[in-house]
Amino acid sequence: MAKKVAVIGAGTSGLVAIKTCLDEGLEPTCFERTNDIGGLWRFNDDPEDGRASIYKSVIINTSKEMMCYSDFPIPEDYPNFMHNSKIFNYFRMYAEHFQVFKYIHFKTSVLSIKKCPDFATTGQWEVVTEKEGKQEAAIFDAVLVCTGHHTNAHLPLDSFPGIERFKGKYFHSRDYKNPQLFNGKRVIVIGIGNSGEDIAVELSRTASQVFLSTRRGSWVLNRVSDYGYPIDMLHVTRFLNHLKQAVPKSMLNWIGESKINKRFDHANYGLKPSHR
Repeated sequence: MAKKVAVIGAGTSGLVAIKTCLDEGLEPTCFERTNDIGGLWRFNDDPEDGRASIYKSVIINTSKEMMCYSDFPIPEDYPNFMHNSKIFNYFRMYAEHFQVFKYIHFKTSVLSIKKCPDFATTGQWEVVTEKEGKQEAAIFDAVLVCTGHHTNAHLPLDSFPGIERFKGKYFHSRDYKNPQLFNGKRVIVIGIGNSGEDIAVELSRTASQVFLSTRRGSWVLNRVSDYGYPIDMLHVTRFLNHLKQAVPKSMLNWIGESKINKRFDHANYGLKPSHR
């Protein structure tokens, strides 16, 4: 009798989890709290509670050659770095090709996951779910949690004394959707991670002035590297991984910093961080 596996979430990890379970002769059941697959990569004009949220222009920063599922290549006519709509289409093609939809229970929330009383001998779990107000409990031999990690906004307002007297608008990047609302406004973007840099660049085309605030600077990398190849294709290789083990880290840092400073000198722009 096939072992039963609960898969929580039908995003990029949940879909491949279902498919892999089937390959291994297991019996997967996927619970997805929303009405469709895609997780982070399903754009919606309004942020949804409990689901990651992206803005309309988001383009992924890993190349299609490096991010695709190994058993389902991304179509050749898709760009190296895909818009979120292309990524979502790819996940739908994957799900349809491997016929995983029939294993997904949509609009179903997982309320709890607990070890069964006889867990020490059976290794089984009790999973309680809710759909349309009705709760159900089921026993599974294993649980795969595929819920992602960009769901909850980190908005440390206590780090901004006087924020309650600020007359403008403030919000987290998960609530940002497009730049039109900022036409002619002065905006400060706090944080120089991927979203901060991306949003600051996009706002600069519509806002009257944009400031990008960072506590410690950052090494800024571009998606495209030498000869027009995606940077991850050139630098995430077995050869370079072996080289990293053999060459002193200080030398690797010197080589890397020298290279990216040729694009623009981070010190000249006040962006050079204290970390290598």
